[in-house]
Amino acid sequence: MTAKKATLALACGEVFEGTAVGAVGETGGEVVFNTAHTGYQEVLTDPSYVGQLVTFTVSELGNYGIHLGDEQAPVAQAAGLIARRVCKEPSNWRSHQSLPQFLEQSGMVGIEGVDTRKRVRILRTSGAQQGIVDSTGASPQALVERARNAPGMEGQDLATRVSTRAPYRWEEGVAGRTPQPKTHEVVVVDYGVKRGILRQLVDVGCGVTVVPSRTPAAEILARSPDGVVLSNGPGDPAAVTGADVQARELLGKVPILGICLGNQILALAMGGKTYKLKFGHRGANHPVRDVVGDKIDLTSQNHGFAVDPRSLEGKVQVTHVNLYDGTVEGIAAPELKMFAVQYHPEDNPGPHDSRYLFRRFVQMIEGA
Repeated sequence: MTAKKATLALACGEVFEGTAVGAVGETGGEVVFNTAHTGYQEVLTDPSYVGQLVTFTVSELGNYGIHLGDEQAPVAQAAGLIARRVCKEPSNWRSHQSLPQFLEQSGMVGIEGVDTRKRVRILRTSGAQQGIVDSTGASPQALVERARNAPGMEGQDLATRVSTRAPYRWEEGVAGRTPQPKTHEVVVVDYGVKRGILRQLVDVGCGVTVVPSRTPAAEILARSPDGVVLSNGPGDPAAVTGADVQARELLGKVPILGICLGNQILALAMGGKTYKLKFGHRGANHPVRDVVGDKIDLTSQNHGFAVDPRSLEGKVQVTHVNLYDGTVEGIAAPELKMFAVQYHPEDNPGPHDSRYLFRRFVQMIEGA
């Protein structure tokens, strides 16, 4: 059987020819890259990747297959996949299906056989940009034009789009571990929450209720939570409808943990500003310095926006700094019982260096 051709077109005019993998069709989004060597299933099902075409820098993808249970959302979330090579016959006792089967079943369009190193060089030089992956035979010129006319990430409220429509309880903990007895009730505001975050909260003894992103602060407080988590999510933090007001009305009334987008929303609530990074932070090995604890953690990251440190002066404490580029990776306001980090302490995928932050959250609840 002859492999079907596919085309990747970038807004800058670059065109890559390759082979279709997954569903047949056309998909568009912001083209980004992820440097993690494992965790493609978690990445593709992470709601933070909504609206993005993910380029994986690892030379071969899919060699350990797909394990049903590792996904971070009920369905695939990324707009599409770009890879150097995709394994068709995985070797792993946990595997339920191959990556191409998963992509096809999920309706996700992908392309393989492209020079991903060149792709990353373009993004690092020109910045993240819109792109189109097509396996229907459309002309490259038409695809470039469509990519140029596609809206960028700035100004897009994608968090509201992916959030749950109704509150629900979450009971599942980390696989293979016995969770602590439930001692505290927390509310998670869903801007695009990963299941790994919910599992970690259960693991440290929290009863978890997840609520929609637009839930007013008064309704959240009416549940009498011991703590509130503002979750990760996609898109522009400054565009999330009502999020800064919601966070501002929660501050000082209940202990708060912010994760990734939640960190940015809390910064906005404290009077700070956010800005678009040139090509973002996406990978599983980003070094972050804990300024307060005077140590370094390797962290899992996925964000295209950052907090402007100058806008926070005199308003909040910067607690973590990225050692690659000096950007803000964490903030805290102890008097308001709040701390937040820009990275993903639930480590799906990634190292376990930062899991202690969930225990710190529980300690803050108990101290309050």
